[in-house]
Amino acid sequence: MISFNYETDFKLENTDKVSNWISETILEENHKEGEINYIFCSDDYLHKLNVDFLDHDTLTDIISFDYSVGKELHGDIYISVDRVKENAKDFNIEFEDEIARVIIHGVLHYCGYKDKSDVDEILMRSKEDHHLARRS
Repeated sequence: MISFNYETDFKLENTDKVSNWISETILEENHKEGEINYIFCSDDYLHKLNVDFLDHDTLTDIISFDYSVGKELHGDIYISVDRVKENAKDFNIEFEDEIARVIIHGVLHYCGYKDKSDVDEILMRSKEDHHLARRS
């Protein structure tokens, strides 16, 4: 089950459609959907999590806590709406496209994709692009 939670004024539109898209992505990546919580928040909220839990004193657009068991995906995905807005502006793309990229990025991490090395990042971007192209 995919749920959307808010620690900010932002509200995701078309949550059923987004949820179905995430579910289809999980199946296509040969995983099983468990409990996945998306939490949309502010820079300050996510920064505090980054400092408190990861000991990183930086701003970020997403932090995911993975509680998956084998191929069954479970976890909490925190997304800073402030960061996504700023990144969309910096990359000169629509906010809706950037929020979708970050949403699918989180679940792709649960599917085992990494982005710390150049090679891993190229594969992650390729997977993001593939699944973004499938979204209707």
